[in-house]
Amino acid sequence: MPDTLGWRLKLGVLLPSTNTSVQPEYEAMRPPGVTNHVRGFRIPNAPTRTEAEFAQQLENMRATMVDAMDDVLTLDPDHVILATAAESAGGVAGARALQERLLAKSQGRVAVTLGAHAILAALERYGRISSIGVVTPYMPNGDEQARRFFEESGYSVAAVKGLRCASPVLIAHTPESALRDAVIAVADADAVVIVGTNLPMSRVAAAAEFWLGKPVIALNTATYWHALRRNGIDDKVDGFGRLLSEF
Repeated sequence: MPDTLGWRLKLGVLLPSTNTSVQPEYEAMRPPGVTNHVRGFRIPNAPTRTEAEFAQQLENMRATMVDAMDDVLTLDPDHVILATAAESAGGVAGARALQERLLAKSQGRVAVTLGAHAILAALERYGRISSIGVVTPYMPNGDEQARRFFEESGYSVAAVKGLRCASPVLIAHTPESALRDAVIAVADADAVVIVGTNLPMSRVAAAAEFWLGKPVIALNTATYWHALRRNGIDDKVDGFGRLLSEF
């Protein structure tokens, strides 16, 4: 017998403990019969104003995110989303290795959506995309790691705009006007991709996609879309761009 409320899909969501954007954005996208169950893996709200501080924060996440699978597995989810962009920091090989570690934790009982793979699936679904502009909340070394991941995946990265957010919590404080301006700054490409799950970007990306007339893909939209479609949930959800409303 399925879960009474999550009778179509019960999603486990792993995210950094500092993240305040994923949960409300996922809830806004949630179709009937799907439930989201958020579990945070602990990281400090430490400053990320320098390259060294940013690198340390990546290490903080890597130290706790895989073990957090043990917590989310206790709710017996149908699928798990890792709601962070940190896995792309090691390039294509790093993302693959992290997914394998998460699957090993579950002993193959549940599939996992990673943000890196969801973005690539979204780009492929739109089709006819060879160049992208990228927006991140990161310092320059994080920007370069994002560039590396997409270039290793076969895309030409026309420009990267890093917002250089001063701490993990402050990523979610980025005003919509700054998000809009960042998208415009990298829009001279076939598509725009926004990484960083704590950026409150899903509705801004949808509006930008309409006005620019090209794909603008927010990471939270891509991960939620990917998890739904992998589990046979084909509901079309308006207000978050073509990815959820058409594909």
